[in-house]
Amino acid sequence: MNGLEGSAPIGRSGDTIFAVASGAGRAAVAILRLTGPASGAIVKAVAGRLPPPRVATLATFRDPATGEAIDQGLVIFFQGPRSYTGEDSAEFHIHGGRAVVAGLIAAIGSFEGARAAEAGEFSRRALMNGKLDLGQIEGIGDLVAAETASQRRQALRQTAGMLGRRAGGWRAALIEASARIAADIDFSDEGDVAAAPALDIAPIIAPVLAELRGELHAARAGERIREGLTIVIAGPPNAGKSTLLNALARRDVAIVSKHAGTTRDVLEVELDLGGYAAVLIDTAGLRETTDPVEQIGVSRALERAQNADLVLWLSELGDFQAPDARLTDAELWQVATKADLAPSAQAEAALCISAASGLNLDVLLDRLAQFAAEAGGAGHDGVITRERHRKSIAEAESALARILSDSAPVEIVAEDLRAALFALERLVGRVDVEDILGDIFSRFCIGK
Repeated sequence: MNGLEGSAPIGRSGDTIFAVASGAGRAAVAILRLTGPASGAIVKAVAGRLPPPRVATLATFRDPATGEAIDQGLVIFFQGPRSYTGEDSAEFHIHGGRAVVAGLIAAIGSFEGARAAEAGEFSRRALMNGKLDLGQIEGIGDLVAAETASQRRQALRQTAGMLGRRAGGWRAALIEASARIAADIDFSDEGDVAAAPALDIAPIIAPVLAELRGELHAARAGERIREGLTIVIAGPPNAGKSTLLNALARRDVAIVSKHAGTTRDVLEVELDLGGYAAVLIDTAGLRETTDPVEQIGVSRALERAQNADLVLWLSELGDFQAPDARLTDAELWQVATKADLAPSAQAEAALCISAASGLNLDVLLDRLAQFAAEAGGAGHDGVITRERHRKSIAEAESALARILSDSAPVEIVAEDLRAALFALERLVGRVDVEDILGDIFSRFCIGK
């Protein structure tokens, strides 16, 4: 052991964990990171010396058991608590050949108390040691998974602690209100302590309630950015739905045939619409049919369309068919197809396209990108990106709404304030989050 003093407390285990933090397979450079109480000793044994904290140092890495050189590269030592996890940590930047990586892993793994990290275990230790809150942890996971510019921007806001800062402001106001209520309860018989009935704290909690309601109102926008919009292509058989899917996907995803009922199942393609993620879904033609398999396809098509963010209702130009009456609750655009085959026909839809020739496909894509931006809040920096966030904020909102709407005794007001505070603390991972940590960290990379 290196005997360093003043390190931050370790996580749930006293083990020193290690993992490759770069991509799998052969690469020019690989990064192997470790964290835990033996980090300094391992670095000293493998690199020959312990470099100054936070200074990238060139060293030859050797197997301590044999003295054999494994590779030459950079090593960085981070002394806790000034590290990602809050513990003593280190990174080895080495050549990315599989033999090099395997050799260094074997050398580090030979130390007593050193073991391979589990998925997300580095970030879990950062959470447990108070380096990050739960919102930042979720943001890191989203940043690793981000595929569009809007997802990247949203994830960066989360990793910067936006959720924690917003929740911290709300929590501070509610703590002040709770203190006033507590004084009213505990010292109501003292003549020099002013009574603080529930309505007296309204100026404190009313702004918090308004902000919570604003976040809930904009919640769907944040979730749409993270999860992606759902856009369903629907319409009668042979309206050109599968052809449009293939054209927008720029590859043959769906079978295109003149025979009605070719599409039986739901086909999905991921798109990037002006920096916003979307899932484009091709569905079976909506019609009455006695074919039991096609009936299943029609039922699935209706289900997806009814729950979609947007439905593109396709009808062949010159053979307009009104949208299915069961789609009245969906956001729906009417699109006329096969415009290249009937250029003189009168269009009853707002947009005429030809997926085969590409006519007006650019116009459709521009409109879809605009719709995606508006649905994603067009730059709204709301904190809700998950159902978990929505539930916690909704619980706090309900508790505060009861305070302002009811003439309840101060004891009940105090209990509602405690309920709101508990919901906000759970939002950032201060209390009662063990049940969700497993799900969050299971989606992380091993080295994160």
